[in-house]
Amino acid sequence: MDLRSEPELIEELRPLLSAEAAAEAPAAGVDAADLEQAVWVRLLEQGPPGPAPAGRARWLRRAVRAEARLARRHTRREVPYGAAPAATADEPEDALLHGEENRALRSAVARLPGRCPELIAALLSPRDLTYREIAGELGISQGSLGPVRSRCLGCLRRMLAAEVAAPGLWGKER
Repeated sequence: MDLRSEPELIEELRPLLSAEAAAEAPAAGVDAADLEQAVWVRLLEQGPPGPAPAGRARWLRRAVRAEARLARRHTRREVPYGAAPAATADEPEDALLHGEENRALRSAVARLPGRCPELIAALLSPRDLTYREIAGELGISQGSLGPVRSRCLGCLRRMLAAEVAAPGLWGKER
């Protein structure tokens, strides 16, 4: 559907959509503009609601609430990169375990063959580099990053699996 062919629909829905998105966004933990954009995309995908203005307003409210629910669900499930749970002074065991896990991972990454340590370090960089930037830093083509990354992660997975005892039946270690 091309919304440019229906400018009156856009002008009719824009104020209500802005108000509804502004009302729902804080509870959903997203920006109101992002919520508006998601509803416009939904409108493009599903086509215009019924011809009656009351039906359009009802559709718009439902769409905003549905997108807000979806955003809340994503916010609950997503963990920002680099946001590892910080151990508090009350939990020294957790701090010790997380420290050991980090040391084991860093040690395994350092033992990876070829360019894998550099690639994994670039992927885990707090600068959040794009594939183009990583390819430029490592001097390899952007198209080969995916396959190389896959091989490196497979190698890392095998190394860590060999070092960590797999749990046996009922969670008991062998």
